[in-house]
Amino acid sequence: MKWPILLLPLLVLVFAEDELPLAELCDEEQCKLPECRCSSTDIPGGLPARDTPQFVLLTFDDGVNTVNMPTYRSILYGRRNSNNCPIGVTYFVNHEYTDYTLTNELYNMGFEIALHSISHQTPQDYWRDATYDDMMREFGDQIIQMSHFGSIPRDTIKGIRIPFLQLAGNETYRMMADANLLYDCTWPTISHTDPGLWPYTLHYASIQDCQIPPCPTASVPGPWILPMIAWFDLNNTPCSMVDACFFIPDRENEEEWFKFIVGNFERHYLGNRAPFGFYVHEWFIRAYPAVQRALVRFMDLVNSLNDAYMVNAHEVIEWVQNPVPVNEYARRACRHTVPSPCRQTSCGPVRAEHTENLYYMQVCSACPNVYPWLGNPLGN
Repeated sequence: MKWPILLLPLLVLVFAEDELPLAELCDEEQCKLPECRCSSTDIPGGLPARDTPQFVLLTFDDGVNTVNMPTYRSILYGRRNSNNCPIGVTYFVNHEYTDYTLTNELYNMGFEIALHSISHQTPQDYWRDATYDDMMREFGDQIIQMSHFGSIPRDTIKGIRIPFLQLAGNETYRMMADANLLYDCTWPTISHTDPGLWPYTLHYASIQDCQIPPCPTASVPGPWILPMIAWFDLNNTPCSMVDACFFIPDRENEEEWFKFIVGNFERHYLGNRAPFGFYVHEWFIRAYPAVQRALVRFMDLVNSLNDAYMVNAHEVIEWVQNPVPVNEYARRACRHTVPSPCRQTSCGPVRAEHTENLYYMQVCSACPNVYPWLGNPLGN
């Protein structure tokens, strides 16, 4: 009478697949923009590379606070692309130690605020094994939290990046579909770098290599994948975050760092023009002034080109959904951000129920009763 026990895993698998059907090979006749795109290195809209805008995506991870704001203000504020539109930058912000009044300032300057979880907790296995409910508490509730404390309009919060770039299989994308989140920029690729992999949806099976499993296997209509196309360091070793590259130029050598950045950029610009990501933590460019100067020189170069544009992650997805040639893109009206008011309030000490630690908070709302955390994102 052992066979019922042996069959149990199979029954669980069947029920799981009934809930989330396994993704099939992409059918290009059925998968059409703007809602669906097969995973591919083909340029959206069938455009030739010379007519395709080269998007440059600068992102920063983790908390926004008084330590990193001077860098953002000094190198990003007032910067414009060649079409005279303000540049785009995306901030993947986690909750702990974030100054929400400064997050509001970044939003009002026209930059994108995206999500990096409430807890950003260790160990990394927590994210690998996260359930749908875990991800909803971390990201779905963070939409509510960010909107409330940072006065960030909910409908502008579109994207996520999971801490440590640790995927959680299908559960992340189930959560995103239910929370009305548009894109995920967590998934690295080292196999689709030249030519690079363009953003795609999960209606069908992905061709992307799975570097930090578990990767999604189900058909989950709705969310977009914005692949983190790897850089290659001086030893040709791939790296997804700039500050994670190992064999790098001397951190005090501005000229060599500038060449290093441009060399990785040119693989995109002279290839299929898949979006080029400069994914970094602010501490790295603050700690090494020569690296920061090299980044500024690179941004100056991009802003001087009439076919390359610094944009935020949401803008990349919007273009892929409706691809137009670069000459038409250059004539588009500039992105406009409606300022969101912030009633600056200093709070604290606020007790954290999960640790008994005390926190001080800067918010755009009334102070919470307890420190906001998982299961209680507003600290009621």
